[in-house]
Amino acid sequence: MFDSPEERLKALRFLRNVQVRHLDQTDRWIADEERRAAEQARRRPPPPPPDWALERGKRALPVLVHTAQCWEPFFMQAITREQALEALTRGGVPPCARCEPDKALGVLD
Repeated sequence: MFDSPEERLKALRFLRNVQVRHLDQTDRWIADEERRAAEQARRRPPPPPPDWALERGKRALPVLVHTAQCWEPFFMQAITREQALEALTRGGVPPCARCEPDKALGVLD
């Protein structure tokens, strides 16, 4: 089909140009999808505040378990109900005296 090296080179360059156009189109599709995903993420409401929190002290050691009423994200880590129960019952982490998560969780001494 291609008798000379020049014809083969011309065909290969043509193929390369076609592939570059396809790659450019794919890049535009990816950018469009990324924009749509970012827009959807901006429209989503923020997640609700956690019901339970673990206050951490020096060296990231657990200090107290709190309810959402004591929640201060700067000093606390969101935890699940199960993690709060675990920390109070087996982890030896004391409950906050102000918000009393042990009472809210039904943990008795």
